[in-house]
Amino acid sequence: MKKIDVLIIGAGAAGLMCAIEAGKRGRSVVVADHSAKPAEKIRISGGGRCNFTNIHTSPENFISENKRFCVSALKRYTQHDFLDLVNSYNIAWHEKTLGQLFCDESSFQIIDMLLDECDAANVEIRLNTEISNIIRREDGGFDVTTRTGAQWTCQSLVVACGGLSIPKIGATGFGYQIARQFGINVIPTRAALVPFVFDPELRTKTGELSGISVDAVVGCNKKQFREGLLFTHRGLSGPSILQISSYWNEGDSITVNLNPEEDAFDILKSAKAENPKQAVHNVLSRILPNRLAQMITANHGLERPIGETGDKALRKLAMDVNQWSVMPSGTEGYRTAEVTIGGVDTNALSSKTMEARDVPGLYFIGEVVDVTGHLGGFNFQWAWSSGWSAGQVV
Repeated sequence: MKKIDVLIIGAGAAGLMCAIEAGKRGRSVVVADHSAKPAEKIRISGGGRCNFTNIHTSPENFISENKRFCVSALKRYTQHDFLDLVNSYNIAWHEKTLGQLFCDESSFQIIDMLLDECDAANVEIRLNTEISNIIRREDGGFDVTTRTGAQWTCQSLVVACGGLSIPKIGATGFGYQIARQFGINVIPTRAALVPFVFDPELRTKTGELSGISVDAVVGCNKKQFREGLLFTHRGLSGPSILQISSYWNEGDSITVNLNPEEDAFDILKSAKAENPKQAVHNVLSRILPNRLAQMITANHGLERPIGETGDKALRKLAMDVNQWSVMPSGTEGYRTAEVTIGGVDTNALSSKTMEARDVPGLYFIGEVVDVTGHLGGFNFQWAWSSGWSAGQVV
């Protein structure tokens, strides 16, 4: 059995950051991951360019049962601190909308940076390594065994193995199993930052709109986001939809403003006065993509000229432009979800160190914890911040 100071389960963003910081302090660190490659979620993020942080990161960008939990870590290691690290490696980056920072070239630049930092800190990374057993010793340390029989004994055990999102790259619920093994509560989980799907009847109406995108305001449960919306063959996607999915619960309707810049009823009324012979869908197509305008008009049975259409009918039509209420039948689930909401109960952890209050030496960081960011680099920043915080003390 090999004796080390720190064993980290999970070679993702949070785990590597924690390993780097612990290694810098002279601790002997092993990172174990069941996957064949490290940092797969970094690799696929941002269309392969990694949306590695957001310049506007603040606690308001996170969802948790305990909204204040993330404050300490985010203050102690900020988006500017991570950007300093990126700049020190001369990685070219650019800012997209709403403060999102991406690599100019490839997400592999962020992975290589983290692996180089691990090398410099003498961190050992063990891939294709599946943990089979964890025992807490009487002295407070941990004995950990892998499926191939390798064994470590460590003072600090860090769980950084993420949530349930995107199982095809290796996501599992192992982190939650470890929490439960040690009597730590796990907040129920669900897929977040995920597209919506419609029931067959609604899908029949909207399926032909697949590929159409608009700037939209989408609201649910007193929260709203204005970003792009994309119709798909199964339902709705795009940034505004992914954002609101984190606030949606099964059975909820969402409200969609398909043209937040203009009042559709005012435009229809003006058009009716100016040219009563024109078709209703032709008026709508001035402010919406043509296929979308045709579908909405057809749903209301308004095939006649606008001059023959009453104001009451036009107002109802306009509601489907500016206040379209739609009930998704569900989401695409963990298969395509970018993150998992819920996870290890923050009430069981120290917000400064990420250590389990009742199990000294056991730490939980990153997505496995009940802290979930909005779309746009916030979840990576939580990984850096929580990993850094644990790395100062393990």
